[in-house]
Amino acid sequence: MKILLVSGAALALVLVLPGCGKESPAAKPVSVPPHQHIPPHHGTPVVLGNEEYHVELVLDSTAGELNAYILDGELENFIRVQQPSFEVVSSRQGREETLIFKAVANNATGETAGDTSQFKAQADWLRTDKAFDAILKHLVVVGNNYDEIKFNFPKGNDTDEKTK
Repeated sequence: MKILLVSGAALALVLVLPGCGKESPAAKPVSVPPHQHIPPHHGTPVVLGNEEYHVELVLDSTAGELNAYILDGELENFIRVQQPSFEVVSSRQGREETLIFKAVANNATGETAGDTSQFKAQADWLRTDKAFDAILKHLVVVGNNYDEIKFNFPKGNDTDEKTK
């Protein structure tokens, strides 16, 4: 049996030589797209908690209605809640107005007041005023309480959406 002894200098030369004269291509930084949520109705996303859930607000200015859809953290799946209603206090033109969102039943999905993901508020001023600051007063989603959630309509409060 033969043992090959290689000096440290020879080994270093063998390891360095294959790279001599050749430049390795520079590593290109990997571009990761920002995390985005796409509201299914193209409405205004309002994040609840640490993106556990969202409320998507969709304005129908012709009818003076604002629809609210309760969705998961990715704005993909509808989440039914048991509340029959919830309030949003809007601040517009120096006045506060309370919007009362009432549960919407849907025969196609089997949703009922007290077990639905859709709510609707009506106010004549929604026909003309399409921007306002607001506070969602209290909403319970899957046992989690969300209180005093500040947002702007139509900007929302979801920082991920502001990067689009």
